[in-house]
Amino acid sequence: MKKITPYKTERNALAALDNGGRFYNLITKADDGKISTAELSKAAGVFSGKQQMVLFLEMSLSALSPDSRKQILSSVSEDIKEAIYKYPTQHLLPSEAKENGVLSHNAIVTGVPKRIDSTDKFTGFIMIPMITGKVTTFVMIPIIEQYDIYELRDEASSKEFLIAHSKSSNKLPETRVKCAGILKELKSEDKEDSKASIFLETIYYSVI
Repeated sequence: MKKITPYKTERNALAALDNGGRFYNLITKADDGKISTAELSKAAGVFSGKQQMVLFLEMSLSALSPDSRKQILSSVSEDIKEAIYKYPTQHLLPSEAKENGVLSHNAIVTGVPKRIDSTDKFTGFIMIPMITGKVTTFVMIPIIEQYDIYELRDEASSKEFLIAHSKSSNKLPETRVKCAGILKELKSEDKEDSKASIFLETIYYSVI
């Protein structure tokens, strides 16, 4: 999970996003008033995956005024605009995420994280694809084997929502944060027909 510091001004946002892309993106130019997919990819730190790029854009522009945000979005290329429409981002509190979160959609959930350390206190399974030749099957494994797990708490109601991020990432501070990622399915038992809930696979976060 990557920490993001949202842009404070429209000027700073344009300078960072209208960056010319990586050295091999010869047809893109920095400071030309147009933000291409290659430039957004460079700023987001990804080589592909428009869903993740959209999530980065949402997080990085979150501190701007509505007018400044609108101005930045008017500068993005048509394929980025299509991706924003295709991958809408929900803004949720932990108390809302369980009921209103949509699987496989982008989401930004705001709250205070508390790490779950013991496997005795938490059990949950995720589906991992396994490819054998041309056949793809799915295997259930404990989520805690792949991720560090946190309860993100709603300050107003004290309700919590599960978030997860790579074990190789830095640990989250116990202060109010925005966590951005993709909502995924979590099963309560190692059975394919068990009742599922959802969790947020985090990709970016920012301290508020």
